[in-house]
Amino acid sequence: MKQGQGFLLVFSITSMSSLNELSELREQIIRIKDDENVPIVIVGNKSDLEEDRAVPRARAFGLSQKWGNAPYYETSARRRANVNEVFVDLCRQIIRKDSEGSRSSNDPSRKREGPNRHDRKRDNRRPRNRRGQCIIL
Repeated sequence: MKQGQGFLLVFSITSMSSLNELSELREQIIRIKDDENVPIVIVGNKSDLEEDRAVPRARAFGLSQKWGNAPYYETSARRRANVNEVFVDLCRQIIRKDSEGSRSSNDPSRKREGPNRHDRKRDNRRPRNRRGQCIIL
């Protein structure tokens, strides 16, 4: 959680207890990240099992609103419904938050601490791999 930039909080629409667990997960994320505005998408999975639904849509949307309009999607991994959309939405949130952070870091009124990476002398070490990564818990 500490290194994550955004989080998909997934529950089964057939299990009310799985929805109830999301609040504790969100609190842990906020506590660890020390940021109330961490990108989060709420995902109700197993939408193909509508006849077994235990979580009303209104309850999930209510949670979404309570959490500051966190996007809510219903997906079906079995049917591959809305799966890509969930990841696209989360990535857009992460990019938006990152660009807002870089704008504020360019503010000349902000105090600079420590050397800038461009101030350091180059050495002959191989450049570090800086690709992003996705961690699924």
